[in-house]
Amino acid sequence: MIAEEFAQLKAERGLSFEIVRNGSRGLAWLEPMIEVETPTGRIAYGPIESGEAGGLLDAGILSGAGHAKRIGAVEDQPFFKRQTRMTFKRCGVIDPLSLADYEAHGGLNGLKRAIGIGAEAIIAEITDSGLRGRGGAGFPTGIKWKTVFEAKGARKYIVANADEGDSGTFADRMIMEGDPFCLIEGMAIAGVATGATKGYIYLRSEYPIAIDVMREAIRRAKDAGVLGDSVLGSSHAFDIEVRVGAGAYVCGEETSLLDSLEGKRGQVRFKPPLPALQGLFGMPTVINNVISLASTPEIVAEGAESYKTLGMGRSRGTIPIQLGGNVKHGGLFEAPFGMTLGEIVEEIGGGTASGRPVRAVQVGGPLGAYFPVSLFDTPFDYEAFAAKDGLIGHAGIVVFDDTVDMMHQARFAFEFCAIESCGKCTPCRVGAVRGFETMEKIIDGEKPADNLALVEDLCNTMKFGSLCALGGFTPYPVMSAIRHFPEDFHGEPMKVAAE
Repeated sequence: MIAEEFAQLKAERGLSFEIVRNGSRGLAWLEPMIEVETPTGRIAYGPIESGEAGGLLDAGILSGAGHAKRIGAVEDQPFFKRQTRMTFKRCGVIDPLSLADYEAHGGLNGLKRAIGIGAEAIIAEITDSGLRGRGGAGFPTGIKWKTVFEAKGARKYIVANADEGDSGTFADRMIMEGDPFCLIEGMAIAGVATGATKGYIYLRSEYPIAIDVMREAIRRAKDAGVLGDSVLGSSHAFDIEVRVGAGAYVCGEETSLLDSLEGKRGQVRFKPPLPALQGLFGMPTVINNVISLASTPEIVAEGAESYKTLGMGRSRGTIPIQLGGNVKHGGLFEAPFGMTLGEIVEEIGGGTASGRPVRAVQVGGPLGAYFPVSLFDTPFDYEAFAAKDGLIGHAGIVVFDDTVDMMHQARFAFEFCAIESCGKCTPCRVGAVRGFETMEKIIDGEKPADNLALVEDLCNTMKFGSLCALGGFTPYPVMSAIRHFPEDFHGEPMKVAAE
């Protein structure tokens, strides 16, 4: 709408300027945002609302003039300045569908080097970098690629899991809408490394713009010889196709996703066999999250050392932290692992949007644990979170102020699982329903102590008996709410500060 207003005014006033739709910069509270190229650099204005285009042009923004919505250079904003942008360095900077723009900002360097050094060297670089799956499990990417490389199969596949269904997450969408060639390049590198010749992007139907952008980017990549029978003129063949999901949360689980890709109902498969050995259509398959694949071009182009020097412990490189919920400065913040949860929420996020005290944050989507302020010294690291019975997941952080009712949040976790369960295993299918019913009794004040004991027993069954993470991780939000906020589960009134 805003771009259309500028285009209309350009025609009406006979002005001369180019409009480029370039996606989000990740500063959600300042968006929609426009940036104007000036002799001294880009000057940003935002957040812009419909109907403001005329006033902005009258004020002289084409030359970077002053205005109430003038932000200045995005790079000077504290939220942006503290970041280490590697995977997202081009987002909001380039024209997403310009391959020339992509190459001018370092694009395709990784794929060119990958073709030159060969499969084993690529896998060694990815392994040495310490890159782990950014979809939540944190499995070493290099090991997965090596397994597929060594596996026997008439054909091999690369699957990008773009079914980004966790609450408070939008990193996959931001990459696909703002830098689609980065994902294409990452998948092509994975193809060269493993011998795969076909890739699929399993993209959620709720992202219509991402679907259109990815399909157009793939078309342009084929026309330019980046994809096809001869990738960049090499002996490697690789092609990509977008497949759109139908909205089932469980299809974010890799084996359910494979069933859906094959045209079946999305249900969890038994393991073994692992998808790396018998995945899509029974063939060896790499299934990686979008951010995992989009991280590989930078690693291969610059070498493993530049990536693994960032981070802490076994969590190497950068992680796109997504801040949402009741937070003042929501958006995407890319930084090395190791910042504390308190730094992220209070310093980067600016606390709550409501101005009230933070009471809880949920990290890792609807199946992530709730952390109280007393755990804000926890470093953002896979092992550090696991030690506190938490999950990093897809690195989405949802903030709640002191008005949240944690008993109702625990009930919601069971309800969510009951609705989204594929129904294949009993602990998830039945346990979630019984958990929801039991939480209803606790809310009604019916034998709270006995019913809380029953909830804990149900959670143990679901955690250790479920086939996949949907049932297996539902206990995390439930038990963390009970453990860290017991006052909400025993009929005591909530202590909320006066307005």
